[in-house]
Amino acid sequence: MDLFEAIIGRRSIRRFKKDMVKDDIIMKVIEAGTWAPSAGNLQSWEVVMVKNSETKEKLVTAAYLREFLAGAPIILVLCANQHECGASYNDRGVELYCIQDAACAGQNILLAAHALGLGACWVGAFDEDLVVQALHLPPGLRPVSLIPMGYPDENPSPPPRGDLEEFIHYERFK
Repeated sequence: MDLFEAIIGRRSIRRFKKDMVKDDIIMKVIEAGTWAPSAGNLQSWEVVMVKNSETKEKLVTAAYLREFLAGAPIILVLCANQHECGASYNDRGVELYCIQDAACAGQNILLAAHALGLGACWVGAFDEDLVVQALHLPPGLRPVSLIPMGYPDENPSPPPRGDLEEFIHYERFK
């Protein structure tokens, strides 16, 4: 699959077939995350794989009752490793760089999933404390996103995008 085809063709998938995703495919998707840029190449992010239905239900609750999470065969929870990045970059590492690292890894994961015929969705709206409790995350691991993943059972239309001129500013903000 061409890179631009993957970027333009990827959609947020919220309905999944019941088929399980083989572990080697999941590992390939996660490996794509390791190739994302990161501050000082620290790769200051962790991933928690969730397949258990009880844990998925806890994540549904944490994500303000987004029921589609429970229908995904797997949920990847990307977490920023604040300790690792903070050790090298102090407050900026804790507050920003590790979150950027997790977000960059997440984009690679979403694109790799799409390229391999999987559907996925970035979910950033959730109660952090409930996710921490559900996954028993230690201090210093901050959940950044929930990524439900599986074989898509929908084919959504592309959402509208803004005109480039709305985003681009030359020399200074206008």
